[in-house]
Amino acid sequence: MSKTSNAVVRGLCAFATASLLSLGAAIQVQAAEFITIATGGTSGVYYPLGVALSQVYTKAIPSAKTSVQATKGSVENLNLLQAGRAELGFSLGDSLSDAWKGEADAGFKAPLKKLRTMAAVYPNYVQIVALADSGIKTLADLKGKRIAVGAPKSGTELNARAIFKAAGLGYGDFSKVEYLPFGESVELMKNRQLDATLQSAGLGVASLRDLASSQKIVVVPIPADVVAKVGDAAYQPGVIPPNTYEGQTAEVHTARIQNYLVTREDLSADVVYQMTKAMFTHLPDLVAAHAAAKAITLENAAKNPPAPLHAGAARYYREAGVLK
Repeated sequence: MSKTSNAVVRGLCAFATASLLSLGAAIQVQAAEFITIATGGTSGVYYPLGVALSQVYTKAIPSAKTSVQATKGSVENLNLLQAGRAELGFSLGDSLSDAWKGEADAGFKAPLKKLRTMAAVYPNYVQIVALADSGIKTLADLKGKRIAVGAPKSGTELNARAIFKAAGLGYGDFSKVEYLPFGESVELMKNRQLDATLQSAGLGVASLRDLASSQKIVVVPIPADVVAKVGDAAYQPGVIPPNTYEGQTAEVHTARIQNYLVTREDLSADVVYQMTKAMFTHLPDLVAAHAAAKAITLENAAKNPPAPLHAGAARYYREAGVLK
């Protein structure tokens, strides 16, 4: 074979190798940029914020193809992430801690070690709302009543178990327990088939606003001593401000639990960096979707993650000066 022929062959081989490497990289990038966001029920806070975040990513990461999935909430979201069926999900801090440790009673058969924290976002408030004519004013008054506690083994239902146990109550103390998403619980209350609902959500959740607009309600306080008896640092005393819901004219003491956005270890650091940066650059878009997002701050985003921070998120926080 002539020198010219050898050169041509070498050139073709080099071109083919470069093309294959380029194609492989393109496929890898394309796979990383499908962003499915696991949220919660459509009448909660996770869902509208997930939709807003999806819209932010569509604008800020043009190559990303985003979608939003309505789910039963924290526990399902974390299991979806571990299984590689979502790239980002909302979760309560206690659920994320349980997932990382593999608490079977909380819905995690084994430790979910693929999980990585992207950001601490806003706090959930455990909101126990009763019909005003039910006679329920305190936790003790719930005995013998009909109550909804959230979807089975959702973050809300795990919160319900913890709070009732701390208050010396169990599901057996109620005449009826329904395991339902927020919207369905409210519909049963409107139809007088339930006396109360427990919803762990951001302040001003749509389901409870809907209920308060059509029924007279009472927001049942959870005293600080009951919150302390939960024995979990994720549970902190909180206050529902006056007029959060129609007819609720005084502040109500309750339990507060931090929410997190969670991703997967195997997502590229570059993509998670872009996702984190885009969220904080476009926070007003999230606030426009739901007022709970007013509580999202860059200063708190990297504090005390129940699962390790993703390398891409940590890179953004170091760049922003909130992580050393």
